[in-house]
Amino acid sequence: MQLLNMFTFTLLQLAKMIDHSLLHPTMTDADILAGLAIAKQYNVATACIKPYLIPLAKKELEGTDVQICPVIGFPHGNSTTEVKAFEAGAAAAAGGKEIDMVINIGKALGGDWVYVANEIQTVKNAISKHGALLKVIFENDYLPDEVIIRLCEICSDIGVAFVKTSTGYGFVKQANGMYSYKGATVHHLKLMRKHSKPEVQIKAAGGVRTLDDLLHVMSLGCSRIGATATVSIMAEAVERGITDEPTTVQFKPMSDSSAGGY
Repeated sequence: MQLLNMFTFTLLQLAKMIDHSLLHPTMTDADILAGLAIAKQYNVATACIKPYLIPLAKKELEGTDVQICPVIGFPHGNSTTEVKAFEAGAAAAAGGKEIDMVINIGKALGGDWVYVANEIQTVKNAISKHGALLKVIFENDYLPDEVIIRLCEICSDIGVAFVKTSTGYGFVKQANGMYSYKGATVHHLKLMRKHSKPEVQIKAAGGVRTLDDLLHVMSLGCSRIGATATVSIMAEAVERGITDEPTTVQFKPMSDSSAGGY
């Protein structure tokens, strides 16, 4: 329930909004095991992992309802449609229940919507036979609003499960030569919710670092976040009195320019 920047929910409901992200390229198997233990401890929605880790994740998460969420074409989306479909199908067959796929960003920017739609549909077909859901990553930092809107329309027509803001690795070169990114912004989340069908869920990824960040993106219509800050978010929830019983908590809205920050 939402009223005046307030939500009522349980600790478990909060945890089930989180895809715990284990995607940094430097992560060792020891790092992954520690991350999977966090996913298991807090009973989050999914552990978001690289495809080669599916067997390890299946073993470590056995007996829980934490799902396995492999990423495909990650992080830049440049593989061919055939390779993405093969990778996604293999990941779903191996136990991936939710598949996060990066679109071909250059094709979207170039307006080749036939290519983009065919790629998304082909990947969806490859995983649907295994009962997996598709989450489509746009990488909004690279995209003007009109491209984001068209992607939402295409994904709605195809019937994907989620549209997602960012990989967390979509760094844009700035005027000073440094690279940075915004990730999930309030503006983009509002745009995605407005132009996606109601049954298409929104996942905010990139910069959602605090409980207030999470609650604000919920208020904008998101039902899932990608997070590396799971431990601190859940600890803050406990500190603010959220329990296994329905608890009402108020949040501080973020600025319109961001949905958190690193």
